Amino acid sequence: MNTRLLPAGRGRRLTALAAAFLLSVTFGATTPAGAATTGGNPPDSVQDAQHNHTMGSQVARHLGHRTATVPVSFGPLAAVYGMDVSSYQGNVDWTTAWNNGGRFAYIKATEGTYYQNAYFAQQYNGSYNVGMIRGAYHFATPNTTNGTTQANYFVDHGGGWSADGKTLPGALDIEWNPSGAECYGLSQAGMVQWILDFSNTYHARTGAWPVIYTAQLWWQDCTGNRGDFTSTNPLWVARYATSVGALPYAWTFYTFWQYADSGTFPGDQDVFNGSYDRLQALALG
Repeated sequence: MNTRLLPAGRGRRLTALAAAFLLSVTFGATTPAGAATTGGNPPDSVQDAQHNHTMGSQVARHLGHRTATVPVSFGPLAAVYGMDVSSYQGNVDWTTAWNNGGRFAYIKATEGTYYQNAYFAQQYNGSYNVGMIRGAYHFATPNTTNGTTQANYFVDHGGGWSADGKTLPGALDIEWNPSGAECYGLSQAGMVQWILDFSNTYHARTGAWPVIYTAQLWWQDCTGNRGDFTSTNPLWVARYATSVGALPYAWTFYTFWQYADSGTFPGDQDVFNGSYDRLQALALG
């Protein structure tokens, strides 16, 4: 799998004030338009009560929310736009998302070893049926069970992969703890080992390396900038801003960027760092 696409820019943490300012900037990239803004993540109290946390929900809590259609200073010459959704989007209108330019989608499948998305079939199959390249993601809870156990749970409940050109490798969503110690009570070395165990188990089960979704500040704090996954795992970086900013150690390229938690598409707003044929290549392994 060739995940070395294009270099990303450097940046610093986006404050809530800066995020508000950036919303007023006129976007300069070409992208599909026309859909009304749709909701991102639900209130944290709802998520905590249901033990169901969406990709980026803790990023938004720590770095601020952002609504956008496209990034301002997107670097690559080619880009493909998409989204990630969970049960909070319910039955998604995939035809509208496709008509508005969405070409890929990641769908939450599992969390820990205690949660499965009740809307997974409609979202996973519906995105595929409308023509999108789709994949599944797992919200990690390293304080509940080990990485091997959670990787197996993910694969057994929707997170598998096949080289059909329409299925993306599963993604590990690793971000701040929704409740309790931000790094789930693990040491930095222990966190790296947890991620490695998940990654190796997923690869052994499916033949593909999982995409790692994370934020640079979380990776810095919770791994201590340890663990070099660049030769195996594509990076999905979370940063709600007009540029991708500094990347987690030691990636020099990113494959996906989650640049806002609401906007044109249902759920979070994402972009693939490359042309459509490169996205297909990623799906093929």
